[in-house]
Amino acid sequence: MENQVDNRFTWVIKNFSSLQTSRVISSDQFLIGGCKWRLVGYPEGYNKSHDYFSLFLQVADYTKLPPGWRRHARYLLAIVNQNPDKSSKRNESSKWFDQKVPGWGLSAMLPLTKLHAKDGGFLVNDELKIVALVNVLEVIGKLDVLDSEVPQETTQPLKKKKLVEDSEESSNLVNGTPPVNETMNVINGFQVLPSQVDIVRRIFEKHPDIALEFRPKNPHLRNAYMNFLLSLIETLCQSPGKLTNEDLVEADNALTYVKASGFKVDWLEKKLEEIREKKEDEETGQTRIQELEEGLKDLKEKRLEMETQLEKEKAKVLAARASLTLDDVV
Repeated sequence: MENQVDNRFTWVIKNFSSLQTSRVISSDQFLIGGCKWRLVGYPEGYNKSHDYFSLFLQVADYTKLPPGWRRHARYLLAIVNQNPDKSSKRNESSKWFDQKVPGWGLSAMLPLTKLHAKDGGFLVNDELKIVALVNVLEVIGKLDVLDSEVPQETTQPLKKKKLVEDSEESSNLVNGTPPVNETMNVINGFQVLPSQVDIVRRIFEKHPDIALEFRPKNPHLRNAYMNFLLSLIETLCQSPGKLTNEDLVEADNALTYVKASGFKVDWLEKKLEEIREKKEDEETGQTRIQELEEGLKDLKEKRLEMETQLEKEKAKVLAARASLTLDDVV
């Protein structure tokens, strides 16, 4: 099962244990930055890395591309640990992809012992979840799909759903061009929609140093990163009770991605940690409430039983106190 939002692609591999005999597995193709990609995994390791799960990002259909093509991309590959208390395994880099080297990643991405550990958090219900974040920085040669050929969709930013798979963002926003009939406002070098002006201004007012080390100069990439940051903030503004543990895992991955661009978001890290602590307090509290409710139920049942026994004893005492009649004596 695959899901894509903006420059994030999620690959959920079901029935993973049945694939152990497969030498190589691959995701469906996905389109980011006008280029087609796919993820390639080796359940029993690539080349000599037999004790590891190997994972690569590869240019799809690279054998069919014209001679001389090259693509420069910054990517982050993550094998998601679905336990919010444990860390996901990440590989981040910036590489040139070409005919000679069409794929990059790690042969020793994750030890198989950790992958298959019963309580390791990577395999849950025999499902493995992999997230790819890709920013295309430069393309030499033709794009696989031109911007004008990308389907236009009316969409909404992330809300309380999963960061990876439950949000649909307009491809126009990712490409840095406004949807039809909407104007763009420029704030501190970032183009934003009218609906985003207030929150972006507030961000720069409260955190004036947020973009001092922001590296991307391409306006399309700048807009994509800003939209991603706004989506993350909107997600973290949800009530902790409405956020699932998987939401928090996705938020942690998204935060890593945003930091990689140069945004200074230490305040968001603190907020995420606060939300995580509140979530833990909520879960602990819910468990304690359940325990108390069960204990109270037992006490009520015991009280009812004691009250019944008390009435029986009272009846016995009353019977013992009763005077004997003449018939009883004679």
